[in-house]
Amino acid sequence: MIKITLVVLLALISFQGAQAVIGVDISQPFSNFQCLKNQGIQFVIARGYMSYGAVDTNNISTLQSAKSVGLITDIYHFPCVGKVSAAAQAQATINAYGSLYGTVWIDVETNPSSGCGWTSNINTNCQFLKDIVSAYQSHGKLVGIYSSQYQWTTIFGAAGNCPYFTNLPIWYAHYDGSASFSDWSKYSFGGWSKPAIKQYIGDTTMCGLGVDMDYY
Repeated sequence: MIKITLVVLLALISFQGAQAVIGVDISQPFSNFQCLKNQGIQFVIARGYMSYGAVDTNNISTLQSAKSVGLITDIYHFPCVGKVSAAAQAQATINAYGSLYGTVWIDVETNPSSGCGWTSNINTNCQFLKDIVSAYQSHGKLVGIYSSQYQWTTIFGAAGNCPYFTNLPIWYAHYDGSASFSDWSKYSFGGWSKPAIKQYIGDTTMCGLGVDMDYY
């Protein structure tokens, strides 16, 4: 993770210019989004489903607060592979969050929660991802994928494996502090030709809130 001060963050956002759209992703509930908006933040992606197999109901009010100041709002879904079916996870999240979000991003990374980790079978893992994407799409929801080259390789065996989601947007993590996609050719995976969002700074703080920084 990259630690970075608020002063440096503000300088980075200013330097990136008018073309950059800067946002944050968060796991904790928060309400003071006017503060974030004043710092140049334009979108927020909040955790909607937790790694141990339950909806994160705390962030319902988080997204309501973010929308109230005009921020773009999405959620991310940290799936539990094993305890709860893909269909049940999607249905519970949809029931809780309704229309508070635009896109649900499926978080494809190793899961430390007991009974919820990805399996050692790459085909089983790929099928689960297909299932949870389909579960959301069957309800008319927009779906994207979040991962990194390292996490994708760990879960699916190789960076080029499970290349069945290239019609969906990809949000990738590479903590180089650069709000640009210039690194994508080196850190690509999953068959995507171009990314939609980059998580370029991890584990920092803005307005007293722990955030990761994102760019598109």
